[in-house]
Amino acid sequence: MRLDKFLKVSRIIKRRSIAKEISDAGRIKVNGKTAKSSTKLAIGDTISIAYGDKNLTVRVSDFKDSTKKEDARLMYEIIEEKRETN
Repeated sequence: MRLDKFLKVSRIIKRRSIAKEISDAGRIKVNGKTAKSSTKLAIGDTISIAYGDKNLTVRVSDFKDSTKKEDARLMYEIIEEKRETN
């Protein structure tokens, strides 16, 4: 599954267009490498997202073409979530 679609379906990011903008800006890494929105994901991949004052790291657990709100959380597990304070 494409990175931008995964982020939208899993509800990590609300809109696919926003996921595309963030990844094209170089603020998303997959397995430690900067990723484009078209990057193909596999189960077990680690995604690091830097947006706003928040850094989120998740591991891909499952793929679904569409989900209900309750099932979206089952698509990934949170490894780390940090807020940067100034």
